[in-house]
This record gives sequence, C-alpha cells and structure tokens, in this order.
Amino acid sequence: MSEFTLPVGPVHPAFKEPIQFKFKIEGEKIKSVDIDMGYNHRGIERAGMKRNPVQIIYLSERICGICSFSHPFSFSRAVENAVGIEVPERAHYIRTIIAELERLHSHLLWAGVAAHEIGFDTVLYLVWKNREKVMDICESITGNRVHYGVMMIGGVRRDLTEEHCQKLSKAMEYYNETLTAIEDVFLNEKTIKMRTQGIGILSKKDALALSAVGPTVRASGVPKDVRVDQPYAAYADMDVKPIVPEKANGDIFDRVWCRLVEVRQSIQIIDFCLQNIPKGDTLAEKNIVKLLADLSQAEGEGIGRHEAPRGECTHYVVLNKQPNPFTWKARAPTYNNVLPWVPMFKDAEIADIPIISASIDPCIACADRVTIVENNKTKTLNKIDLHKKSIEKSKRLKKCQ
Repeated sequence: MSEFTLPVGPVHPAFKEPIQFKFKIEGEKIKSVDIDMGYNHRGIERAGMKRNPVQIIYLSERICGICSFSHPFSFSRAVENAVGIEVPERAHYIRTIIAELERLHSHLLWAGVAAHEIGFDTVLYLVWKNREKVMDICESITGNRVHYGVMMIGGVRRDLTEEHCQKLSKAMEYYNETLTAIEDVFLNEKTIKMRTQGIGILSKKDALALSAVGPTVRASGVPKDVRVDQPYAAYADMDVKPIVPEKANGDIFDRVWCRLVEVRQSIQIIDFCLQNIPKGDTLAEKNIVKLLADLSQAEGEGIGRHEAPRGECTHYVVLNKQPNPFTWKARAPTYNNVLPWVPMFKDAEIADIPIISASIDPCIACADRVTIVENNKTKTLNKIDLHKKSIEKSKRLKKCQ
C-alpha cells in the first residue's frame, strides 16, 4: 500500500490554537507524525525581563488563561526561593484553594472539549453547565473568572472572608452531587468507550523516556506529582496521593479517568483547607514599594514548581541587584507533553486525530518556541548542540550574578 503525507493544521477546526501535524499514512492508518510548532510565539519571557518582579506576576498570568494562577504561583515561588521570603501560613492555604479551583475548572473544561472532539456535544453542554459554578466562585473570591490577579510575591493580595468560605463549601457540595452524572457518562457510555479505550496509547516506558507530566504521565502508570514528590503550600499538611489507574493502559480512557478522579480529589483538598485554614497575615510584606526596593537589591536564583492541571509548571528566575530580573524562564507542562504525541498517534486511525491531540489537554501558546532561520535556512539543533548551548548559557549566567 502506498504511503502518503497528510498535513493537518496549522489552522484546523479540531485545534483551538495553531499547530501543524504532518502525518505519514497508509490507508486510514497513521504510521508516523512530524510536529511543527512556532506559529504562536509571543516573546513573553523577553518582555518580562524588562519589567520588575511584581509586574511580571500579571504578565505570567497571560501565558495561559486556564492556568492563569499556576504560572504566577510558580513564578512567585521562584522569586521567594531566590530571596528567602517566608510566606504566611494563611496565604499558603489560600493559594492551595485557588490552585485546586483552577484544577477543577480546567479538568471540566477539558472534559467538555474532549466530548466535542468526538462529536458528543450533548456531553459538552452538560459539563460546561457544571463548569459555570466554579467560575462564579473564582469571580467571587478574586474579582475575575480568569486572570485572577490575586497572587503576590510573599503571599496573596486578597483574603478569604467568612462569606467566601460559606460559598466555597456550598459549591463543593454542589459538585459532590452533580459529578456523578458526568462520571457515569464518561466512564460507562458505550460511544465514549469505543472512541477512547485502546486508542492513543502511551506506554509507561515511553511516558518516562519522553518526560511526560500531569494526567498524561499518571494515566500511563507513573505516580509523578509535584504536590506529592516535593510538597509545598498547604499540600505538605495533608495526605495527597497521585491519581494512577490500578491497571494503567495509558490510553485516552485512562486520561479521562485520571482527570475525573482528580476533580473529586480537588474537592477534598478544598474542603480540608476550609476546615483547617489558620488565621494570620496573607502577605510577608504589605508595602509593595518596600518589597520592590528589597527585590532590586537581591541577588540569587530560584526555581518555582507547581502541579498545574496539565502537569508540572516550572519557572526559573535570576536576580542580580537590578530592578528587573536578569533571567526569567517559564516551562509550561504542554512543552513536556508534545513529544508523547508521537507514540500516541502511531497506528491510530485518521478519525482519531482530534481526540488524541486533545487528550493531553494541550496549550500551544504556553509551550510555543521559535525556530531560528539564518540566511533563509532553517537551523535544526540536535541533542548534543542543545546540551552544549545549555552549558554555555549556565556559565554566562553565573558570570553575571
């Protein structure tokens, strides 16, 4: 049988952001895929290095609308680790509550998108109707449905009132009651099973070799979760377990299962925080002018990690006694989950392209990087070249500190 190339994207109804797949196909079977990114690079890191750390908080929110708390969370942790700022306990609990609300929101949004990708729009409407409740709660607490503007270096900008806590409790009761119907559809509906079981498989070996993160890696049987591996915020005060299927196949169905169970887990974490939140301050330094003055005289480097809904989100910051950071580097979870697409697509059907691509919950704008073109020639760097450049950059950064 002859082999053909099937280009999909960069603009395609199945994709919410620009990315191009070049599939090699035989009949209806996919034999291999080449992934082409770089259509949506926004230069946010470069723009951030021209701003002070407090301004970067709001810029980092714009890396991703759905993870608009995860990125400033990781960035703030990086700065706090670089400088040695102690975050008040109450702020730790508020951060954890908002982070889990974001996870609940993100997983429900994804479930609706996944249903849409297989043409099951009835389920899309069912899930997104339930999703409105968590967005209303986020708006009540922070003032915004997305881009919350609540994070601050050394804590949070807004406290939780008794009224907020009561609304949160009622919202968690609502989800405990309504999630059963959503779980029943996704886990027992014959149509969804046929479109997800045994499809888009990522083996445990491939998941580890390709450094997958989040529900994508956990669905393959790897118990990787930053909240568990290196507990932070209020996660250190509770017994959080990574959600891993008992008999992981690493297919789309397992990735569906992981996210639905994680929604239940988020409800439990929020309930724990509401019952145990300590009293006290929400900021280590309330005077922003003094905070910026201290940061402008600080020197050091820090890494901030957070288990975002899609997986590990990492920010790296270097401060060198200047108003603006010398270096700011953000790595979104989708960046890790792009290469795992390759084994997922192998031997799949053309009709499964939309749901396989959606199964990692991709955010292309988060992960996008540029391709260097010199003299009209695309320059491709291999593993050895990248390792060499990493060493050179590390040496350069150390000299400038």
